[in-house]
Parts: sequence; structure tokens; C-alpha cells
Amino acid sequence: MLSKNLTKYLHSLQLKKYRQEHNAFLVEGAKSVLELLAADFQIELVAVTEQFYKENTSLLDKQPFRIEIAAADELSRAGTLQTNDAALAVVKTKDNEFLYAAPGEYVLVLDDIRDPGNLGTIIRIADWYGITKIICSLTTTDWYNPKVIAASKGSFTRVKGYYTELADYFEQVTGVTNAPPHPSRLQIATSVYGTFLEGKNIHKTAFADTGYIVMGNESNGISSAVEAFITQKITIPRFGGAESLNVGIAAAVVLDNWRRG
Repeated sequence: MLSKNLTKYLHSLQLKKYRQEHNAFLVEGAKSVLELLAADFQIELVAVTEQFYKENTSLLDKQPFRIEIAAADELSRAGTLQTNDAALAVVKTKDNEFLYAAPGEYVLVLDDIRDPGNLGTIIRIADWYGITKIICSLTTTDWYNPKVIAASKGSFTRVKGYYTELADYFEQVTGVTNAPPHPSRLQIATSVYGTFLEGKNIHKTAFADTGYIVMGNESNGISSAVEAFITQKITIPRFGGAESLNVGIAAAVVLDNWRRG
């Protein structure tokens, strides 16, 4: 049974200010928690139903964290999922560490993605296509929002995120200005692709070996400050009457064409 204090603590982690205060976030559901247990996150505690514990005793008993047995309705009330008959974990957030495109690698860049569901979906899509690093603008929704974690379906354990001012970041990694390079950078990668309505047909785009792919805000696209660093504008050609694509779907189409290129 979950205590009142623990339930209150779990509720607080649904809000960004308390996640930042405690440097912790929630992971909910059987699949996500099981993937978490195999990852390199520091786990504070796991609350599980008796059934989930019995099914995963050998795995759970090897762990150093605190384990709480709870009823399914307690897990649902303490977390954000309407139904949770398995598990809920409290996990320590990771440091906001600088990420860049190493030789032969592509990095996804998100400019002001506000919807948590979209961010979680993009993390999952990135994982599918082998993207392990995502750079986020400071206005992009919180990586550790419960809706982001849920929508990522466990992919948050394999994809890293870094939040920064994008214009400053691109100055560092492209060498466009005289800004000093970040000490962690191994190579200047100048190929920066961005999605625009008037860009080059992505079906005819040849991607460089190393680079960045920028996806813009759901309504306003890529900001002018970031547009200044785009070296190749690309577009997904429209053949029907739809006005636009969801940014998650657009990210999938772009990454699929990048992989085929």
C-alpha cells in the first residue's frame, strides 16, 4: 500500500517545477518500466502490483532500489495513466550534457516542439531509425514530462536529449561565427537540413555522411534564428489536399528518406 506522503510525492512529479526540484521523473506501465530496468538510469523506487512482482521477481530482487507493493488502482491514482496494473517507477533525471554529430552520425534537432505527445512520438521514431541524440530548443516541452515518457514507449532509455539555445548551439557546431568550439566537439559538421514548405523535394535529396536534421514548431515551423544555419531546405511533397502533416509523422517521413538515401 502506498503511503499518503509517497502518493503526494508521486503526484508532484507530474509538474515540471517539482521534477526539477527533486531531479526525478515518473515512468509508468509494464513495458516502459521493464526497459528502464535494463537501462543506465538511477532508479529511486519502483511501485509494483503483486502480479507484476511475481512475474519479475528474479529481475527486481537484484536491484538496489526500494520496492513498494501496491494495488492497481493505487498506481493509477498516483500516476498519469488511466489504468496501470503493473508498475510505476521514480527515476533520477540525467544531466543536460552537450551532444553533437560525430563523424558518420546524424542528430535530430527540435525547434520549439510544444506538444508532449509529439515529442514522445519523435523520440520513439528516432529510436526506430537509429538516431540516438536529439537537440531541443529551450522552448521545447520537457523531456521528462510523463506524457513524453509514455509516448516514447521506452525509447527514452536509448535516445539522449540536450536542451540549449539553438542559435548558439549551431554557432558552435557549424563554425559559422567565431564562437569558440565546445571542448567535446570532434568535428565540424556543416550539413544542416531543415523542413520547409518551399524546400527541395526530399525524395530527390542526397544526404551527406554527417549532419543535423531540424524539425520546426507544429504551427510556425522553423524559427528565423535557426533558419540562418540551414544549409539545405527540404520538403515532403504533397499529392493530396491535406493542409499539413503532424510533426511526428513528418519526422518519420524525413528519417525514412534519410535512411534510404
